[in-house]
Amino acid sequence: MRFLLLHTKKLSAPLSILLGAVLCMACENDLRDVEKIANIQQEENVNISKDVTVVYSDSSKVKAELTSPELREYPDSIAMYEFQKGVLIRFFDEEGKESQRIRSDYAVQKVNEELIEFRKNVVVNMVDGSIIKTEELFLDQKKSIYYNTVPITFDFKDERGSLQATSFISDTDFKKIDGQNMTGFYIPSSGQQLPSFGN
Repeated sequence: MRFLLLHTKKLSAPLSILLGAVLCMACENDLRDVEKIANIQQEENVNISKDVTVVYSDSSKVKAELTSPELREYPDSIAMYEFQKGVLIRFFDEEGKESQRIRSDYAVQKVNEELIEFRKNVVVNMVDGSIIKTEELFLDQKKSIYYNTVPITFDFKDERGSLQATSFISDTDFKKIDGQNMTGFYIPSSGQQLPSFGN
């Protein structure tokens, strides 16, 4: 799977110097923010991009779209992307229809390991209205599995109903779930129309 960076607003050290020289009428706080980002980049050797949209494709088919207010790229040996201000990933099926989305307050993509870590207020929405919530979720792209080591709740819109587990491992469609200490109960269908993805 490859990715294409569609849109970013990137701040670099040379840009901050140029802004400081040209935008004399800019707000002092704004200039301090730019200088702060430039200093972070120099100290940590990190590239910071704002308002990021990344499209993941395979064989010319869009598989996923990632959006985030900020992306931090660590280009050295660790080869890592960090999303300190949260991330939203939308996944698409073979027909190009949205099948799943994941939102979290923090995420890290480890390129060499092909692993994405979602942390803090992690919510997975399925196309049928099912919702999965946890504080930690790992996506192993090599094995095409999800797993975690902390409590997780599943609110399925099928015969499985609501479930809880202290940890789990699953395929990426959540069809085959192996949960530790799993408990739950069945909720009959009300016959109402299932909710669709919101904005």
